[in-house]
Amino acid sequence: MSDHYAVIGNPISQTKSPLIHGWYARSCGQTMRYTALEGPLGRFAETVDAFRADGGRGLNVTVPFKMEACAYATTLSERARLAGAVNALKFEGDEVLGENFDGMGLVRDVTHNLGFALRGKRVLLLGAGGAVRGALLPFIHEQPASLTLANRTLSKAVTLAAEVASHATVNACSYEALAGQQFDLVFNATSASLRGELPPVPATAFAPGCLAYELAYGKGLTPFLRLAQASGAGYLADGVGMLAEQAAEAFAWWRGTRPDTQTVIAQLTVPLV
Repeated sequence: MSDHYAVIGNPISQTKSPLIHGWYARSCGQTMRYTALEGPLGRFAETVDAFRADGGRGLNVTVPFKMEACAYATTLSERARLAGAVNALKFEGDEVLGENFDGMGLVRDVTHNLGFALRGKRVLLLGAGGAVRGALLPFIHEQPASLTLANRTLSKAVTLAAEVASHATVNACSYEALAGQQFDLVFNATSASLRGELPPVPATAFAPGCLAYELAYGKGLTPFLRLAQASGAGYLADGVGMLAEQAAEAFAWWRGTRPDTQTVIAQLTVPLV
């Protein structure tokens, strides 16, 4: 019987993970089975227990279970601990290892696929939720010249910046305080684009030729990307590369070999029009 992996979430019908991991398994010559698992709300631990009892080897975790997965794990990576969220679990006997590959996937997409260095650059992250928490340590390790968090609720950004103060100085501010500042890379990690809305980032925040990155994927030219385009951003991207890269990190963690991501990215890319 082949090793069984799955993605757990609720809802889960929209997931691309079985498609992605199927491609990765074939390209790497790995014999494995990967399915989608809809976890009943309030029964995450029970559902995972049953998956493990049936021989499951690992799980990707998506909304709304990332924080529950963090609590379920017996051992957390530093990234997962800081994020307070887990997007991948690995089962080794009684031990449950928890990881968060979202930030690693994002950095890999930006630096390797898109060719934008973070080192020495002015970086702006919009939002202070789970996606930003997962990205902070990987971003800090790239040594940007400055790293700024902007959020509607300033206190959330301030709290998050304080949590990583031992690693680096992270600036926290309101959207209004961005006036007069410019950035080389701007990341929209808010949920605004999922609702077809624009986060209140000033047009002047986009330095000429900058990268504007929308963490949501498959939405085309979102209001955030339209604003960036009109403001002189040199390159626009959405989160499809991040999706493929974080999946590749989990696959490598589970199987010991890292797949090439380019075919997956090409297959899943939606034109930004």
